[in-house]
Amino acid sequence: MNLKELSEILGLSQTTVSRALNGYPEVNAETRERVEAAARKHNYSPNRRATSLATGRSMTIGHVIPASTQHEMVNPIFGDFVAGAAGVYGEEGYDMLFSHVTDGDEERAYTDLKRKGTVDGVIVQGPKVNDARIEVLTRLGLPFVVHGRSSGAGQDYSWVDVNNRRSFKRATEFLLDLGHRRIALINGLEDMDFAQRRRAGYLEALAERGVTPDPALMRSAEMTEVYGHHETRDMLALSDPPTAILAASMISAIGVRRAIEEAGLTIGKDVSVITHDDELSYLRNGQDVPIFTATRSSVHQAGRVLAEMLLRRIEEPSVVPEQILLEAELVVGRSTGPAPTGD
Repeated sequence: MNLKELSEILGLSQTTVSRALNGYPEVNAETRERVEAAARKHNYSPNRRATSLATGRSMTIGHVIPASTQHEMVNPIFGDFVAGAAGVYGEEGYDMLFSHVTDGDEERAYTDLKRKGTVDGVIVQGPKVNDARIEVLTRLGLPFVVHGRSSGAGQDYSWVDVNNRRSFKRATEFLLDLGHRRIALINGLEDMDFAQRRRAGYLEALAERGVTPDPALMRSAEMTEVYGHHETRDMLALSDPPTAILAASMISAIGVRRAIEEAGLTIGKDVSVITHDDELSYLRNGQDVPIFTATRSSVHQAGRVLAEMLLRRIEEPSVVPEQILLEAELVVGRSTGPAPTGD
């Protein structure tokens, strides 16, 4: 079905139908609802090129991927985030564009996207503590939102983040309540804002209970299964090994569990483990009973929330930036228990 045929069914002009489907404010709500209902009934989709010409928009959202993080494209966390965002884009008639750039070339990439009108806005992922992308995008006037926060950014900007500090403080307190004092932290890269916040929560909980943190029990690197395995293996070989481990990712936690089992120990009995769980569709934390005790927050839902936020900014670029702080849920699984006798 084309626009002319849909207009004839509705008894409206093609211009009115087009404006209703493209969100023009001068179309009243009753007419818009009637047009949208008819479009759904007759499986009508607006011509993307015509929509772009009518609105002056590209109807495309950009994601710029630096070379050093291109592996994120196959990371299940990235995949679930994009799936959440893509659902919103599709509902609103937008496409996605992924741009791969060399490290340090992000400013040129964003400038080109803005100059050519290739995208209507971008989502920034994985912000560092001091992230130059925020200043660049603010200066360019290209609508953007950030998945996470950048503590060092001087600009006001829109973001959605998990309360990483509070979630890891709560997880550490849970282990302290179980009697653990040798608690290790297997963190992400600590130039990343989320990782610094998680370390801060961990240290705050220890300090409030009078537990002196041991540098030998704090590790930081890219959150892979191999990293979780190697760091756990090395710490279990210490003369005074940890009785509990906090892991910053479900992927790292799988490596943690492998190292514990290889050492002939039992997870939840000899060594307790808490991880962060992004509630991934392809990497579930058990079914009826969680495998890991975890701080849980859906990255898929975060993708949807950020996409909706970005589309609002595209519609009204002058509105005050939005900030949403999500709380993680502490889910108790089979990986935690009281500190071993003699701890």
